[in-house]
Amino acid sequence: MNERPPRAGVLFDLDGTLLDSAPELAAALRQLCAEQDRAMPAYALVRAVASHGAAAVIRSAWPDADAETIAALLPRFLAIYGKDLATRTRPFAGIEPLLAALDRAGTPWGIVTNKSGALTLPLLDRLGLATRAAAIVAGDTLALKKPDPAPVLHACALAGMAPRDSVFIGDDRRDVEAGRAAGLLTVVATWGYLGGEDPAAWAADALVATPHELAVLLRRHAFCA
Repeated sequence: MNERPPRAGVLFDLDGTLLDSAPELAAALRQLCAEQDRAMPAYALVRAVASHGAAAVIRSAWPDADAETIAALLPRFLAIYGKDLATRTRPFAGIEPLLAALDRAGTPWGIVTNKSGALTLPLLDRLGLATRAAAIVAGDTLALKKPDPAPVLHACALAGMAPRDSVFIGDDRRDVEAGRAAGLLTVVATWGYLGGEDPAAWAADALVATPHELAVLLRRHAFCA
């Protein structure tokens, strides 16, 4: 029996693209700051770095700390965050209709994130997305993470996607670099966290301001009906 030939598909970054996880990360940081008698930074500072990982979130409250101090705080932060996983995290408005449109069209979609699998998989399961995604590649699935293209190519292989016909959507420079190096079209979700950078400087193939605008773009290229 012949295997189905690779198809066009859609890959998403997780935090800041599919999911608005900043409120949950900020809540965990608030508890950590309270335990450490540390002032909580402004939410805007936390949100801006939410795509950069837990260490970056901690550093928003300890901006002058050395790497050893951040590393020492990391296990407690992750324990706090993991305990209430999916309590405050939700898909961005418009994401669910977009995923439903991809499902109706039979277009495979997947997730490539630098978040650990121990956090990614339970989070997606609790939000009802784990069984719908054709591929989930977490930050520790492979030895390499974004901006290396290996996780993107691995997701394409798992989902049966042809990289040259597929698209990767993210809200960080690393997403664009990884997607481009893997041969996919790249789109920046400017509703995401962006890390305080100007996404126009990342040389993506397109920038979209809302999930609806992304749906229009994908429909134009026949990814969804």
